Amino acid sequence: MSGSQFTNVVDSPGRHLTMAVAGGGARGFAYADTAVRLPEPVRVVAVAEPRTIARDRFAARFDIPADNVFKDWRDLAAAPRLADMVVVSLLDHQHVEAVLALAERGYHILLEKPMATTEEDCVRILEAVEAAGVHAAVCHVLRYTPYTVALQKLLADGAIGEIVSIEHLEPIGHSHFAHSFVRGNWRRADESSPLLLQKSCHDIDWLMSLINHPVKRVSSFGSLKHFNAANRPERAADRCVDCSIEPDCAFSAARVYRRGVAAPDSFDGYNALVMAGQLTAEAVEDALAHGPYGRCVYASDNDVVDHQVVQMEFDGGATVSFTLTAFAQGTNRKTRVFGTRGQITGDGRYLELFDFLSERTTVIDSDAGTGHTAADGHGGGDRALLEAFVRGLREGTAGDIPSGLKQSLASHRVVFAAERARAEGTVIELPADT
Repeated sequence: MSGSQFTNVVDSPGRHLTMAVAGGGARGFAYADTAVRLPEPVRVVAVAEPRTIARDRFAARFDIPADNVFKDWRDLAAAPRLADMVVVSLLDHQHVEAVLALAERGYHILLEKPMATTEEDCVRILEAVEAAGVHAAVCHVLRYTPYTVALQKLLADGAIGEIVSIEHLEPIGHSHFAHSFVRGNWRRADESSPLLLQKSCHDIDWLMSLINHPVKRVSSFGSLKHFNAANRPERAADRCVDCSIEPDCAFSAARVYRRGVAAPDSFDGYNALVMAGQLTAEAVEDALAHGPYGRCVYASDNDVVDHQVVQMEFDGGATVSFTLTAFAQGTNRKTRVFGTRGQITGDGRYLELFDFLSERTTVIDSDAGTGHTAADGHGGGDRALLEAFVRGLREGTAGDIPSGLKQSLASHRVVFAAERARAEGTVIELPADT
């Protein structure tokens, strides 16, 4: 999709762009809250969210008129177009239907990752957006962080020559994994998608953007090793609040979410708000006693893997080894890029450049000091993504955004191939145009 196909959407000088949000939970709220804080603020004018507490909180925060507050995204899509753009931050399996309907209504679309849960539905999304003549991009926020911009500049300047291989780690962290992928919405592949797609399509997309060549072959290994009934301690109860060994459990829901009430601005506070809907002691205690987030991590119905490795070979011979794991301190991603003239080691903020000729190390601070989690805006990625998309809408170039649908489809295809390789225990050859 080329931006030259489109005109800008601002039809009068000084007019604020407007935004609707389909899915007013944590991610939808975060994008809206970021949008209204841009130098040229976007007005948030409509929301669709099925949960009453989340819907009311969203509407109150952005002063949305009652007529523009919907319980279901289908009601938003059925109404006359209410905004220039819409953020689609629904559950994974709802993406395809929502995007098709909202694109047809004429909305420009920011789509939370993953695009969809199958390759066929990803293709349907691309075709529907192109047919509707609207702009759309996927929220691959890693592409937009100051850290990524600094790394891309080093690579473009030839600081380490040609890339030969990359090692990349996503240390999801024990607490985050237990929250989202054992107890939370993304615990089951049949209700959301495989872990590699739902959590780490970001990383595959990001790695492909660094090498900038198609992937030829991919293999993958991983399993649900720990968070299952086989590892349940003998005296463990079904719920943390009823468990005699809870004080000695590293995955205690009671400890984490109660800590979040005491520290509302922390990542624990962010997760406690997600699990309870309100950041109060009463709401958290009720959710611990009755909701899915209060369950023992060894007595949930989760089935997504808790660790996985992906190996990729690219056109030109470069290789990538990617690891995601629950069993780590929850920190920023760690990356080492090995080139013919040097090596870059990165941690999400700092980049250490080692030059083979001089044997000197140069440390670069990318100034991505805002924190790496969703609660912190992904190291500046959330804001930079919205700035790029809004600027593109104003200038008519949003079709050229780095995380456009064609780029995202290419990286999603690699994710689908990697998951197939894991399930089948084989190496997958990808078509030449992937």
